[in-house]
Amino acid sequence: MTTQEIVSKLWNLCNVLRDDGITYHQYVTELTYILFLKMAKETHAEEQIPAQYRWDELKAKSGIELKRFYKELLVELGDKTTGRISEIYQGAATNIDEPKNLEKIITTIDGLDWYSAREEELGNLYEGLLEKNANEKKSGAGQYFTPRVLIDVMTKLMKPQPGERCNDPACGTFGFMIAAHQYVYDHTDKFFDLDADTAKFEREEAFTGCELVHDTHRLALMNAMLHDIDGEIVLGDTLSNIGKSMNGYDLVLTNPPFGTKKGGERATRDDFTFSTSNKQLNFLQHIYRSLKTDGNARAAVVLPDNVLFADGDGERIRKDLLEKCNLHTILRLPIGIFYAQGVKTNVLFFTRGKTDKGNTKEVWIYDLRSDMPSFGKTNPLKPEHFNEFIACYADGDLSKREETYSEENPNGRWRRFGIEDIMARDKTSLDITWMKSNDDADDRTLGELLEEIKEKSANIASAVAELEKLIGDVEG
Repeated sequence: MTTQEIVSKLWNLCNVLRDDGITYHQYVTELTYILFLKMAKETHAEEQIPAQYRWDELKAKSGIELKRFYKELLVELGDKTTGRISEIYQGAATNIDEPKNLEKIITTIDGLDWYSAREEELGNLYEGLLEKNANEKKSGAGQYFTPRVLIDVMTKLMKPQPGERCNDPACGTFGFMIAAHQYVYDHTDKFFDLDADTAKFEREEAFTGCELVHDTHRLALMNAMLHDIDGEIVLGDTLSNIGKSMNGYDLVLTNPPFGTKKGGERATRDDFTFSTSNKQLNFLQHIYRSLKTDGNARAAVVLPDNVLFADGDGERIRKDLLEKCNLHTILRLPIGIFYAQGVKTNVLFFTRGKTDKGNTKEVWIYDLRSDMPSFGKTNPLKPEHFNEFIACYADGDLSKREETYSEENPNGRWRRFGIEDIMARDKTSLDITWMKSNDDADDRTLGELLEEIKEKSANIASAVAELEKLIGDVEG
């Protein structure tokens, strides 16, 4: 049985829980609690779990006794264990009300082909579940889920190295850091090329993150554990004073949340130079301030278009970025690659300078948005879509970039803009286009539009049924 087949089988269990009113996201969280115990048994790592709460004890229960025992187990593992176990189960509670449903999940998980799962790596299995959750529109988890292909391209171009401190200040389920870990792992013969101290550093300190949402934080912890990563994953808000201690990094890879803080509040960080309620601008401030000032520390960050043209504090933050860092590359991403319709994003690639002045000399922009096909569920982004950009990027080697750039090709995707030209633009805008664009076109196919109509119709029907049930209860 392949990882994909196991993921599909686990995902289909969600149908069992519909009568309990459990959402897709709650289901993945619930699966995490149960899978942790089974995977600990399969990997012979149960010694940190109290004997009375291990997999075989859970599997042996049924009916009301199982439901009571499971609730007790969640509380005990959260309150009376340490390390990753305590972090994953802290504050855990079940949403499963029907004992038979819980029993079916446990029985199904126990009956899976775990030999094949181990062969294909348990971490890949879990990431498959997370991706399934993100791709399911009803879950809401994929609104700004970063496509795996984009994570891999950004990581490949940033080339994380052994001994470097890597961070994601808005880590979600830890996808960027797992990709960075995998890159180092693959390029050091599974760490065998490293000395013992460096290999230990890679496992315990090199890859860290911060996540605000408690349930997502659990998923990140589980994901990291299954990939043998023990780096710190903070539960908290990077834009609060917690984030002040998150600094000194060699590499930041991230896709921070977009929007404004509730009620238009300003970030509570008291060390930001520019005060704004715009979350992505605040994350950008945090990121370039969190990098080492050794001339090598770098970042690749997914940000929405308004970061490129916002006035006021937006312009001041852009100017600060251009001074403190070498913003050498901007990749304009296609629309339709995120679940939220119409979201327009870019990847900013920059290196922190040794000084705070005059670091950006020119900015190269690659337009992967204009004159591109519509992307979505039926036409996903693929690695080959980035081939030309990767060739143009040329590891930041300007001489190689020159070879791909031609003034004689006015509609090419690759353009260079000197710092003088950028500073002369209205509001120091970096929102620069030159190709014929299809941005204003609806990027959904007819099939996707029909799917959306069906989904909305189903939601309306569900709401009407619920209302009729409430009316019936009242009349009864």
